[in-house]
Amino acid sequence: MTAPGTPAFDDWRVTLKARLLVVVSVLALWVVGIETKLVYLQIFQHADLLGRAERQQERTQASPAKRGDILDRRGRVLAASADADSIIAVPTAIVGATEAANRLCGALGDCDDKDRRALAEKLGQRRAFAYVRRQVTPDQARRVADLHLDGIGSIKESKRFYPNKELAAHLLGWVGVDNRGLGGIEYAYDPQIRGKAGTILIHTDARHQAFSRFERPPTSGSTLELTIDEYLQHIAERELHAGVVQNRAAGGTAIIMNPHTGEILAMANEPTFNPNAYREFDDDERRNRAVQDLYEPGSTFKVVTASAAIEEKVVPIDTMIDTSPGVLHIAGRSKPVTEASHHNYQVLSFSDVIIRSSNIGAVKIGFRVGTERLSRYVARFGFGRPASPDFPGESPGIVWDAAKWTESALASVSMGYQIGVTPLQMVTAVSSVANGGELIEPRAVRAVYRDNRRYAVQPKVVRRTVSADTAAALTGIMEGVVANPHGTAKKAQIPGYPIAGKTGTAAKLVNGRYSTSDYNASFVGFIPSRNPAVAIIVVTDSPRTWPATGGAVSAPVFKRIAEATIRYLGVGPTINPTPAVFVARRDGRSGAPTRRADSDDPVVSLAADGPSGTVPDLRGLSAREAVRKLVKLGMSARVSGDGFVVSQEPVAGAPIEGEGLCRLVLDRWPSRHDLGAGRP
Repeated sequence: MTAPGTPAFDDWRVTLKARLLVVVSVLALWVVGIETKLVYLQIFQHADLLGRAERQQERTQASPAKRGDILDRRGRVLAASADADSIIAVPTAIVGATEAANRLCGALGDCDDKDRRALAEKLGQRRAFAYVRRQVTPDQARRVADLHLDGIGSIKESKRFYPNKELAAHLLGWVGVDNRGLGGIEYAYDPQIRGKAGTILIHTDARHQAFSRFERPPTSGSTLELTIDEYLQHIAERELHAGVVQNRAAGGTAIIMNPHTGEILAMANEPTFNPNAYREFDDDERRNRAVQDLYEPGSTFKVVTASAAIEEKVVPIDTMIDTSPGVLHIAGRSKPVTEASHHNYQVLSFSDVIIRSSNIGAVKIGFRVGTERLSRYVARFGFGRPASPDFPGESPGIVWDAAKWTESALASVSMGYQIGVTPLQMVTAVSSVANGGELIEPRAVRAVYRDNRRYAVQPKVVRRTVSADTAAALTGIMEGVVANPHGTAKKAQIPGYPIAGKTGTAAKLVNGRYSTSDYNASFVGFIPSRNPAVAIIVVTDSPRTWPATGGAVSAPVFKRIAEATIRYLGVGPTINPTPAVFVARRDGRSGAPTRRADSDDPVVSLAADGPSGTVPDLRGLSAREAVRKLVKLGMSARVSGDGFVVSQEPVAGAPIEGEGLCRLVLDRWPSRHDLGAGRP
């Protein structure tokens, strides 16, 4: 036996010490590793891990804003938004994607085999969210809800509605399912109308159950008040459609414009479409011909040629022009210039050149004006550039560089060929003659309502085209186009009203050649000629009746539109007018009319889009309309006076409290102060 204290006796201590050292070393390395990993995660991976945690624990959803309404000049709604159901799915929670797709298609009721397969594929993906169908009808939403399918639900989205369907469709445009404007005014003013989306922040636990919710509400878009009048728009569309059908034409355009302010009162196109179902129509039907279609204006452009000649004093109005023998040969031109129907007008006065629409006479006037001066007046009247910023996709037209004009080109432009214009450009140019020589920018927006205030859009004078004397002289000549027995627009005559206008008939270019069967027949004019209320243009594309001229095809449409317009605007006859009859009132009240035909400021509810539970703006409404609106909100009314609402208590926007009683004061003649409260 080995004695205590010997080396053999201490071997186990050495072994234990070595083992402890190994264990401690391993533990130390493990701790260092853990610390290193923690440092790496806390410092180098901190931002990434924090973002992943937020994505797992927080869910952000956009809260779409409500688009502002679009109104006509009298406050009537042309476009509005309302909540619609969209069917959504959580594919990860769906068992049996094919069966779910079949049941959903059965509830929707309009799926084909392709739609069914696409839906089954979408539901079979491992995704947290997917749209099944956006903005469905209430019946479809109810049928889907009745299925009680796991992973299938619905959310509310804003959908655009156009209560008048096709009315002013090309001007208004349309809105896609993402609440963005895709055409017309909806597109041009989309940033203002769309508003600003809100945000919903949802916190979830480890089981993805929501336990808190924070919301930043959306900001509603601005309301637009357009210059058009709903009734006049209806008249223009009705008469244009009748003219296109009667003449078996391919299409057409009609525009009613205030020549003094540039306001577009109506803009009609044929064919048209329903913006509520814009996908069902092709691009040709959705095209705004009034601003996108180019055509050679033909004889209506002789107004520009005559204006240049009179303003520059190169051709006095009493000048006689020899148009014999009805044919004019020009060097470098393959075909001679001829008169319509091969007439020989012989010697014509300057006025008769326009009244009878002589091509040879217009060419000879153009030669005296010259290339430099005529090209300058073409630019002055606004041709070759977009007329207005209110119309997206507007064509600037086609105007050749004056340096490239040959003698043949000068002849063509003088009589309205070899130049491309839009109907809007043409009526704007003639409006400058109607208002005394100022080119005013056409516009479709009259005011913008933002933050309960009305911001009016002011007329913009672009430049002076001709002097007032030249405009007056040209107006007298254009009156003869309608009133003179030899005029080309006798079918535009309206008894009691002088009309100044000009017809145009231009062959269309088909495959690089001028057609002998397809024409653009147009008429542009203003009424009453000496104090015009409106300027109107009608362009008919490829009429199939004979004669296919502006005087035979478009002038009658102009007449019907003009008759209804001046009657609606209350414009009395100026030729042999009927004497006025005055009747004395016995009740001592003012003889002022109940409402003006066209008040300066329409009555528009500024609180219409306010939060629920608030009092609407009732000013300007009749008693019946105001009471009906209050009843829908569960309120009652106490009415005093008669006529229209001029004040209310509680005021618009106040919360509905107590019994919901609203006191209304009515008057027969709302003052501008009463109706304009809250406006700048």
